[in-house]
Amino acid sequence: MSHDAQVYVKSETEFNYIKQQRRKDMRGQITTFAIMIFFTLIAFTAVAADFSKYLIAPVILLLAVVQVILQLFYFMHMSEKNHNVPMYFLFVGAFFAFIFILTFLTIIWWG
Repeated sequence: MSHDAQVYVKSETEFNYIKQQRRKDMRGQITTFAIMIFFTLIAFTAVAADFSKYLIAPVILLLAVVQVILQLFYFMHMSEKNHNVPMYFLFVGAFFAFIFILTFLTIIWWG
């Protein structure tokens, strides 16, 4: 029994292009990671500095939303091609979660 295996050998140009793309992707991930660490330090510093809770809560929530978006697009690879369906379901789920929270906050506020 012989097994015919197709072996594809990349050319030097293809190899260099893939290497360059991977380096670019890694640089983006490291930069994004550094930005998220910086946002976390801002949140911890705001709490440690004992700022007003009316200032800290929106700032922390805003930083959290930015970090979630960065994680989705850089670490979950949502910025790559062919991720439209998962991104659609993610945004629809986030929309329904927002509506759900808004509805119950309204019921509690007026109730």
